[in-house]
Amino acid sequence: MLGSLVCMSSVGGSVRTHLPQAQKAETGLSISGDIPASILLKAKDLDAMPQVSAPVVQEDGSTSTYSGVLLRAILEKVGAPIGKLLRGKSMASYVLARARDGYEVMFTLPELDASFGNERVLLVYKQDGKPLFGYEGPFRILCPDDKAGARSIRMLASLEIVRLRK
Repeated sequence: MLGSLVCMSSVGGSVRTHLPQAQKAETGLSISGDIPASILLKAKDLDAMPQVSAPVVQEDGSTSTYSGVLLRAILEKVGAPIGKLLRGKSMASYVLARARDGYEVMFTLPELDASFGNERVLLVYKQDGKPLFGYEGPFRILCPDDKAGARSIRMLASLEIVRLRK
């Protein structure tokens, strides 16, 4: 299984997350929404998945190589409607990526799916072989084929899978 299960409950209109004490201190990426179970994804979970990398030219002209996992591979693992499940009403589904500072970016599932848009979007957690530092991480969305960098969000805190049509 990918990640650690997280139990979510709604109390008085707010959502409470119940994590074992040991997990509260660990850094992880929350994945929730219209999937079988919410999880807390950690770097060690990504280590066990097929890795991809992308070179990025930095502002100073140097090149760094970011590595991680294709976002669609993570969505498949958590049970989002990707691949053969992406048909009919599921075509109106998206992923909302949220950073710790409140920045949000949305990706539609069809644009990520290999059979449709095949957009190369990576969930990265290493730069030049080392964990992402401070304002970069610990997780980041990287869109190496975008012309502008606005969707390559830093300090990624959560992914929420949303289906508009049930």
